[in-house]
Amino acid sequence: MKVRHICFRFYWKAQSVLVPGLKHSQTIYEDVVRQHSANIGRWLDLGCGHQLLPPWRLDQERELVQQAQVLVGLDYDFASLKNHKTISFRVQGDIARLPFRNNSFDLVTSNMVFEHLQEPENQLSEISRILKPGGTLIFHTPNIFGYTTLIARLIPAFIKAKLIHFLEARKEEDVFPTYYRINSVRSINQAAASAGLEIRDIHLTVSSAELVMIPPLVTLELMLIRILMSKWGLPFRTNIIAILQKPNNSLNRTRRSRAG
Repeated sequence: MKVRHICFRFYWKAQSVLVPGLKHSQTIYEDVVRQHSANIGRWLDLGCGHQLLPPWRLDQERELVQQAQVLVGLDYDFASLKNHKTISFRVQGDIARLPFRNNSFDLVTSNMVFEHLQEPENQLSEISRILKPGGTLIFHTPNIFGYTTLIARLIPAFIKAKLIHFLEARKEEDVFPTYYRINSVRSINQAAASAGLEIRDIHLTVSSAELVMIPPLVTLELMLIRILMSKWGLPFRTNIIAILQKPNNSLNRTRRSRAG
């Protein structure tokens, strides 16, 4: 029996005892996207990489991408686009200069990409430009005050890539520089206001433990996660799922005229 398999068996048993009902943040993000993408017209996924969801949710991703009339994936890395598994329409491009017309999309999503943005206010303005009035932006990103992010920022880049490969089996070439400039409730509010977007929800959530491959430590991590699930741990939860919306000015004008 492989070591990874043994570690995961131990983890699932420990989680069921210490934190029953714990969900991975990716599963929560998937649920949110599913709710907002049902019967949607035009959907853009930013930083689509190899997949829209993690590899272990491939079957669910294949089902999810069928919800939109048109789904476009954009990524700066051509190799990632080339190997993408589910999105048919793929574009190489930069979030700072999106190659789309104004008011092009009903929904924009982004999964674990915003921590890599260098100029989030400008890039959010660009996203706002290509969203239709009333359109929605959903993104999933680490919380800058979460323990995983705090530890990651202390680890040198060359060690971090190897550690991620060990813990997550992710290739080193798929690890990119992080800046964490839109990774708190405050910074999201500031960037959204600057871009003319309205906050619909900022959900702080925990996720599955990271140290699955180190059984003695993963038990302690699960105990910490249980504490973070209390109301006192809310600001320090590890992940953020934000839902922003572009104001529908034409609708607002109609409402005002009716009120008058």
